[in-house]
Amino acid sequence: MTTIREGQLLFHIDDGRYRKNKMSNLDNYSHGAVLDETKQPSLFVALLPVLMTLAVLGVQLFYFEDFTPHIPLAIGIAITATIGLTLGHKWSSTEKGIFHVINVSLPSVSILVTVGMIIGVWIASGTVPTLIYYGLVLLSPEIFLAAGMILCSIVSVSLGTSWGTVGTVGLALMGIGAGFDIPVYWTAGAVVSGAFFGDKISPLSDTTNLAPAVTGTKLFDHIRNMMPTTVPAMLIALVIYTFVGFTLIDGDGASFDRIEMITTALQDSFVISPVLLLPAVLVIVLAVAKQPPIPSLFAGVVAGGFMAIFVQDQGLHDVFSYANSGYKIDTGVSEIDSLLNRGGIQSMMWTISLVLLALGFGGALERTGCLQTIIMKILQQVRTFAGIQTSATCTSIATNLVAGDPYLSIALPGRMYAPVYRGMGYSTLNLSRAIEEGGTLISPLIPWNAGGAFVISALALGIGDGSFENLLYIPLAFACWISPLLGVIYATTGLFSPKASDSEKEEWAKNDEDIQNI
Repeated sequence: MTTIREGQLLFHIDDGRYRKNKMSNLDNYSHGAVLDETKQPSLFVALLPVLMTLAVLGVQLFYFEDFTPHIPLAIGIAITATIGLTLGHKWSSTEKGIFHVINVSLPSVSILVTVGMIIGVWIASGTVPTLIYYGLVLLSPEIFLAAGMILCSIVSVSLGTSWGTVGTVGLALMGIGAGFDIPVYWTAGAVVSGAFFGDKISPLSDTTNLAPAVTGTKLFDHIRNMMPTTVPAMLIALVIYTFVGFTLIDGDGASFDRIEMITTALQDSFVISPVLLLPAVLVIVLAVAKQPPIPSLFAGVVAGGFMAIFVQDQGLHDVFSYANSGYKIDTGVSEIDSLLNRGGIQSMMWTISLVLLALGFGGALERTGCLQTIIMKILQQVRTFAGIQTSATCTSIATNLVAGDPYLSIALPGRMYAPVYRGMGYSTLNLSRAIEEGGTLISPLIPWNAGGAFVISALALGIGDGSFENLLYIPLAFACWISPLLGVIYATTGLFSPKASDSEKEEWAKNDEDIQNI
């Protein structure tokens, strides 16, 4: 769809229905065309659906103490569509915008479905129990948090999916942390730091591919340009987790009787063997070979199924049930039962429904012009590179907060800000880094965001049951918020903020890219 602004009206033109010459008098349309005249919302009107939805969301979360943001987001869609009607947007137009954004997200929904199957089957196969067992045997409480972050980083870079890493290796680390009597929120913070760091720089990650795609940069240039913020952020987080391990966690006071109880229960309930790590190794090998993520993850499901049947003596129908409904076990050890009674496609439906509603809300805001108005207002207030870079990062974060989706928080600011960077003569690599950090890294820190909802669900943080203290994982996921903070500091000082090269400018001219001078 193309949008033309004339006066106070926006003219939305669907490709294939009619064409409009920008210099004409709005009367030169092809046969049968119907003009959709809509008003551009004022800043107050654009903010209205956002603020009203946040108010409803606040009532649900804090007054009713009910952590289910689905209905507030559905109400938000209705509010936005109603305001859209006053601006001239018919419901069919808003609906089209909603479903367009949802359609773009379907690959991520497919990954969620596959991760649900992996969790259930890898528990039944003994892969996750084996990881927990060896982790308890080999790791010490002092180095656990730092080692856990590094492990999640390696796996996430290899797999290209933070969600897959959180749901498998992260789940195993939660069990190990429980055995060491480490607070849940510390373990979750280390897992999230490592997993989303890997997602940010993996060439297999969908968000890492999305950011350069919407800003017109090259994938590996984008990854290299993120290193000045990524590497220091991870090193700082590593130092903090190591310091905490040796100062705040009492290694001598760890309940080794409890650890022995957990490892004994695992041995009694599962065959424990290094062979059972093969499904995880297979997925990593396929990822390194640059195979598509969904088939690679599904290959892990199949490999786990074979292990469950031939090593754990499970039936084929049982494996199907675990993949769909999750694994069920009663070991008599509450820590083990709470971690291993999970997984399956159905366990992902809460998160999937939240993703769809959040995307629908974001799509409605975008189609009615509300998000564009807010962003353009921001652009009117800043005139320096530091201001633009900070605004791009904050806009990505704000979109994450409002729309609840990392994909929209990358795609929308990327489309809106790119012409401004070109007009200022700065490389759009600066923009791709800003939106990757504000989108990918902040996503798991927002409980009602798709990323945050998945983390809370996959790691069994129990927020919905009133364990609000586990939300402390948010400030303790150091790498996720230190990285964008460093990006803003670099923009202010001019460090690691490349100007556009001659070849990049030639590429802009070749592709007829928009350039906006401010």
